[in-house]
Amino acid sequence: MKTNSIEAVTEKPQSPVGRSVRGVPEALQQQIKSAVHKELIKRLDLDKLSEFNQTRAGQQQLFTLIQRLLTEHGVPLSSAERDKLAQEVVDEVFGLGPIEPLLHDPTVSDILVNTHNSIYVERRGLLEKTNIVFKDNRHLMHIIDKIVSAVGRRVDESSPMVDARLADGSRVNVIIPPLAIDGPVLSIRRFGNSPLTADDLLRSHTLTIPMLDLLQGAVEARVSIVISGGTGSGKTTLLNVLSSFISASERIVTIEDSAELLMRQEHVVRLETRPPNVEGHGAVRQRELMINALRMRPDRIVLGEVRGEEALDMLQAMNTGHDGSLTTIHSNSPRDALSRMETMSMMGDIRLPERAIKAQIASAIQLIVQIARMSDGSRRITHITELTGAFNETISMNDLFLFEKKGLTPAGKIKGRFYSTGIIPRFHEKLIAAGFSLPQGLINHSVEV
Repeated sequence: MKTNSIEAVTEKPQSPVGRSVRGVPEALQQQIKSAVHKELIKRLDLDKLSEFNQTRAGQQQLFTLIQRLLTEHGVPLSSAERDKLAQEVVDEVFGLGPIEPLLHDPTVSDILVNTHNSIYVERRGLLEKTNIVFKDNRHLMHIIDKIVSAVGRRVDESSPMVDARLADGSRVNVIIPPLAIDGPVLSIRRFGNSPLTADDLLRSHTLTIPMLDLLQGAVEARVSIVISGGTGSGKTTLLNVLSSFISASERIVTIEDSAELLMRQEHVVRLETRPPNVEGHGAVRQRELMINALRMRPDRIVLGEVRGEEALDMLQAMNTGHDGSLTTIHSNSPRDALSRMETMSMMGDIRLPERAIKAQIASAIQLIVQIARMSDGSRRITHITELTGAFNETISMNDLFLFEKKGLTPAGKIKGRFYSTGIIPRFHEKLIAAGFSLPQGLINHSVEV
């Protein structure tokens, strides 16, 4: 009997342990997949194997070859089971193994691998457990290594946390033992090849037409905007939508920890931070990229998320000719966003008095857009707030639009009302100069959703 061969695997008694599909134990399926994978490597050199990945037709040829292997070795599977197993091997060779089908499911927005046998997804804002599993932690680590190595990063005991991204821009976070007690943990925040548009946000009642008109006018009039919200609230999605209103004639520089913005303009320069190397040297932070971006003749700077001492550099850039810039920040309200901005501005080596920092913020930022994820999974813009200046060491603000929650429907959906406060923004002259009139619903607007 050949060891590690397909025949050797299929001659083993079929243990009832593990989940089964049509009577075939999960453990046996995993063994067959491993054996088929090894047989493929024996029959095809690596260069030939990589050629299969170039086109869909090539992958179909590989799919056919795998089925032929299963037939040659008399693997005891039905036709449907062979198709399923062959596709899983293709996913293992070229994709991300068991979770590859989730990446092609447009309803999945988050993939959360807690351990090798506990995988959750988020659909329409709600979490649900899947029946997908990895063979073991070693199998999961193989997929993790494939992800992080593709973007030139690494994860091991000396560097057990890493941020990365997939080819479609989806954000990836990995944390492994000894920091993750129960085994490697993989989190994927998906960003599809077809990002949401302004029309999508209107259909999902994230905002209303007058609110969108005001934001579009603000972007085109070069009003500096901060998008504030919690984790998973849709900040990056909203940032992508707002950035789409920037003129194609402008030079845009994006700065991100992990590149995920999907800019639609042609003249875009994308910058990404770099983690330290094995010796702990060579790290490039957002602050260094922010300083360098100012030397690149940008018309707009889009900072994926402000989270450290780069906040002060961003404020100074907005105050010195780079107005109209966009960024996001983690916070629960517009006032909290200002407090976090103050704190982060003090984290650098430049010691400025609190009054000076507040003055910088009030002068640089003109709009804060607060977005939140509701209990039913929906996203709503809860505040569009204008900063009007700093007086007596306090930054004053006016709410232009608000969302008011009013309870739940029998189906568990959030009921509420978007409404305007009737305040005319101070930047309305910039809107008019850019060719925009004030939205009709700015004075008297109320919509029930």
